[in-house]
Amino acid sequence: MREVYLYKKIENKKTQCLNCAHYCVVLPGKRGVCGVRENIDGKLYALNYGRVIAANTDPIEKKPLFHFLPGSRSYSFSTAGCNFACKNCQNWDISQALNVPHTEFKKKIILEGREMLPKEIVNEAIRHNCPSISYTYTEPTIFLEFALDAMKIAKKRGLKNVWVSNGFMTEDSAKLVIPHLDANNIDIKGFSEEFYRKNCGARLQPVLNTAKIMKKSGVWVEITTLVIPTLSDSEETFRGIAEFIYKELGPETPWHVTRFSGAISWKLRHLPDTPFETLEKAWKIGKETGLKYVYTGNMPGIPSEDTFCPHCRALVIDRTNYAIQRYDKNGKCQKCNFKLDIID
Repeated sequence: MREVYLYKKIENKKTQCLNCAHYCVVLPGKRGVCGVRENIDGKLYALNYGRVIAANTDPIEKKPLFHFLPGSRSYSFSTAGCNFACKNCQNWDISQALNVPHTEFKKKIILEGREMLPKEIVNEAIRHNCPSISYTYTEPTIFLEFALDAMKIAKKRGLKNVWVSNGFMTEDSAKLVIPHLDANNIDIKGFSEEFYRKNCGARLQPVLNTAKIMKKSGVWVEITTLVIPTLSDSEETFRGIAEFIYKELGPETPWHVTRFSGAISWKLRHLPDTPFETLEKAWKIGKETGLKYVYTGNMPGIPSEDTFCPHCRALVIDRTNYAIQRYDKNGKCQKCNFKLDIID
């Protein structure tokens, strides 16, 4: 356990967590929405510190990040728990591990995970020749203490730090990690408060605020929207997200519109997979809005997962699944020398 970095004590040994935008008031012996922050005798503790539930070496494109260290691999890990309860979650077995039925023994094992110190995370990344560490699979905000301690060591040893996040942070937690964060793929899952309330158990506005803070602070930001049939596949949703990215984050910000698969979702298995035509519609709306880079995901082998020069339309990065072929010259178009907003 580790006493959390962002909370305040209130009357009768109650605590208020300041880590995410739920601002949970946690009574003694109880936990917050994420299931991993517990009030123990008037102090708030992160129960998941140093408890790794998943760890892999992934292509950076899997995050997905298409303009940050393209073609590299990233040491990726997470702890159990999440501050969202998305019905569409595809990692629900670990994100919702503390909210689905288990025996107390299984809950204990899930919460403990594999013991690793922050320096061991960094050592593993170096051992696997990864230039970056990704805090991913579940929401990194809920293991902020563990993540932040690893991030500080990583930076000192020349590695980059990447978050894959739902963006439901507070301004305090965002400012705490930004000095050590290089890139952040933020989900904008829908574009209405109603969608976020019903599907995620959360709110939209804090997510938008986080995206703006990250971008303004110089963190490389890419946005992902999982297109769910009947829930987040309307033209209104696509236009709202595309216009937000264009106006608030800038036209160079990549937008990934990805295919939903009902078979592997938590609570939406009755819904069909997203048709290609719907992803194509989102892609066209993004381009019409003025975004330079719009990508379709979870549907490999089509041109909309490739990078084309916004100026002369030359193919500069060819992608099939996570295999890529680069034709650019040091982040510039090989034909017209246009700068392609690529961080190497």
